[in-house]
Amino acid sequence: MKILVLNAGSSSIKYQLYDMASVCVLANGIVEQIGETDSQAKIKIPQKDGAYFTKERREPIACHADGLAIISELLKESGVIKDLNELDGIGHRVVQGGSNFKESALVDEYVQNEIERLISLAPLHNPAHLEGIKVSIKQSPNVPQVVVFDTSFHSTIPQYAHMYAIPYKFYSELKIKKYGFHGTSHYFVAKEGAKFLGCEIDSFNAITLHLGNGASATAIKNGKSVDTSMGLTPLEGLIMGTRCGDIDPAVLFYIARKLGYDVARLDTLANKESGLKGICGNNDMREINKMVESGDERAKLALDMFNYRLKKYIGSYSAVLGRVDCVIFTGGIGENDANVRANSCKDLENLGIEIDLDKNSQRYSTPFCISTENSKVKVLVVPTNEELEIAIQTQRLIEKLKK
Repeated sequence: MKILVLNAGSSSIKYQLYDMASVCVLANGIVEQIGETDSQAKIKIPQKDGAYFTKERREPIACHADGLAIISELLKESGVIKDLNELDGIGHRVVQGGSNFKESALVDEYVQNEIERLISLAPLHNPAHLEGIKVSIKQSPNVPQVVVFDTSFHSTIPQYAHMYAIPYKFYSELKIKKYGFHGTSHYFVAKEGAKFLGCEIDSFNAITLHLGNGASATAIKNGKSVDTSMGLTPLEGLIMGTRCGDIDPAVLFYIARKLGYDVARLDTLANKESGLKGICGNNDMREINKMVESGDERAKLALDMFNYRLKKYIGSYSAVLGRVDCVIFTGGIGENDANVRANSCKDLENLGIEIDLDKNSQRYSTPFCISTENSKVKVLVVPTNEELEIAIQTQRLIEKLKK
């Protein structure tokens, strides 16, 4: 079974083509800067010797329909498939699924209408996802389409944990609550972590830490999400590249009164000018580490704040879960930054968490353990693969459809 995974952004389409029989990537790539004159499209195809065949096209790409057509052409020119219509399925990432989608879904008119209705909760993401779905259906009308929601995994969070202490009418009328994000990643690494430790996912308790420019923590009990750090939007929770994370709401009121900022300006401030960037002027953790090594005090402060907030979430979710089998680091920072892993877990022996610094300094492309032999809680680094998880869920739904 061949599954194409699409992740449509406002001006881009990322794609991966999987052969599910061997669970391998046949091709992957991206179409960027859609709607601009300097658009480009890329494709990478793994070769038997471990190298990649790559091809790139630079030409104006007016819209998502043109972008998907170019993806089809690149796949055809590369000899991977002859046409998108020969695919067994297409899986789409959708950020916001609201309260009605507790799992992935086959695309129909109702699903499309719901994604459109939820645009107010994800104005930067859902419109592009919906456009990608519509274009894909138009160009591949006979191929089953599946949507996988970032929020679905968190639909099991109990009401007392997903509610905010504001007037109840805002929940009942405006559906304001904690939805959480990165759910596909948290679920994937939890399954991989359980498999690595020889545990059944249905009895597995873990704290998963997806750390990248966007970052979130999730408490998983018996294989299900029971709390997560992101909220109504991805702004809540951990300190991130450009997002402030948890903050006293009155800070924004105070800034508005003092500086005359309107809602749009405050939104930009909290989402794009804060976090690591707001403290030290940079949101790339690799560069921040270099700045720290050169003696930059603000970079050190930003890193200390990042690790401290992360440690607080590990501690609070340990209390939520009671029994923690595993702490899992994933994402660009989680998988590659040994200092963040070590410092965020430092002095947590009272919680049964103890890092082996030698193991932690290693880097692998597969799951590996970085905790000591005496650590009661295992600490793992698990590379995430959201695209593969989307492909797996797409295959599962299509196989159900065929029965």
